[in-house]
Amino acid sequence: MEGSVLALRVLVHDYSGHPFQVELSAELARRGHDVTHSWCEAHVSGKGNLHGHDHLHFEAIGQGEVVEKLNFARRLVQEVRYGVQLARQIRRVRPDVVMFGNVPVPMMAVVTFFLLLTRQPWVSWQQDVQGIAMKSFAGTKLSRGFLVFAHVAGWVEKWCNRRADAIVVISEAFLDVHRAWGTADKTTVIPNWAPLGELVPTDRDNPWAREHDLVDVPNLVYSGTLGLKHNPRLLVQLAKAVRDRGTPAHLTVVTEGAAMDEIADEAAKLDVPVTLLPFQPYERLSEVLGSGDVLVVVLDKSAGAFSVPSKTLSYLCAARPVLGLMPSENLAAHLIDAAGGCVQAPQLGAIPAAADWVTHVLNDDEEREKLGRRARELAEREFELTLCATKFEEILERVAAR
Repeated sequence: MEGSVLALRVLVHDYSGHPFQVELSAELARRGHDVTHSWCEAHVSGKGNLHGHDHLHFEAIGQGEVVEKLNFARRLVQEVRYGVQLARQIRRVRPDVVMFGNVPVPMMAVVTFFLLLTRQPWVSWQQDVQGIAMKSFAGTKLSRGFLVFAHVAGWVEKWCNRRADAIVVISEAFLDVHRAWGTADKTTVIPNWAPLGELVPTDRDNPWAREHDLVDVPNLVYSGTLGLKHNPRLLVQLAKAVRDRGTPAHLTVVTEGAAMDEIADEAAKLDVPVTLLPFQPYERLSEVLGSGDVLVVVLDKSAGAFSVPSKTLSYLCAARPVLGLMPSENLAAHLIDAAGGCVQAPQLGAIPAAADWVTHVLNDDEEREKLGRRARELAEREFELTLCATKFEEILERVAAR
């Protein structure tokens, strides 16, 4: 085994089922560890390759349900139940060490309590500071009364992480939070990545683009979750501004949930041609992204530096120019900038500057190809799996040895 002294039985739970978490589990299994990869099937999002890896055990929780994202009472009950399901899964698998991430706070509390009772070593893979995110929504996208729940969630999140044996965070921005929590001494920064071998550049004229009549039109693509951290109407307003500059841009959005209706309503109001599709099979994601001339990310100012949208990492792999309507302090914004893309504030006032950049890129084939190459080259430099996997392996071995 590369870099390993001890073969471990590991349970990795990624609530969302995203691609790079699966890739990590597969790499750990390739190195000789007995790995079970778990996720919540009820959570609707773009999924990774959850079936095609040798020597890796897959086992979902929450089958046959859909998370009630906007019915908070129902969602709380569901998340507690998923915590019980994950605890039962841990008891059945009997791993040497558990690692979980993207887990909602109520579910995290249930599992942490179970791990404390059973003295099971575990690693918190923190993808967001949920308490801070919830506070930012109170009074804006959610009622002021939600602020009480946000404070409780923040306290619970802190309580859970203080009881983890180790913590992995995805950005240096998290370290100030952990200094305040008293957990900085057991926290390691390992930025997220995307699977380079699975997300590959494709021709603009590819089978998926032909199936959806997207070959002969300048195409802006958004593929990923659209929730409270996003303003989906900005996508339509961007496409409208580009069309007003004389370029007949088309908008393609691949997502699910209430945002679909918002986009359809805004597109009808502004007379913007749009293709709206549900999440596509993972094996076709390269073609989906390849159908775009420019790939677009949106992220609200309230998300700040903590929520790093993984779709940005996939976009870079696809070798396409990337536009980010997002906070400039976000790690993903720094990556877009390093790839030669454009970052603008996530607000209506920034749309003209964003549209100017998109229009220039759409009308300059050489520039578009150059930016695409630069994006892929950045991904190949930054998303090196072996080094990331070795860091995780060392943390898991150290925690299990305790």
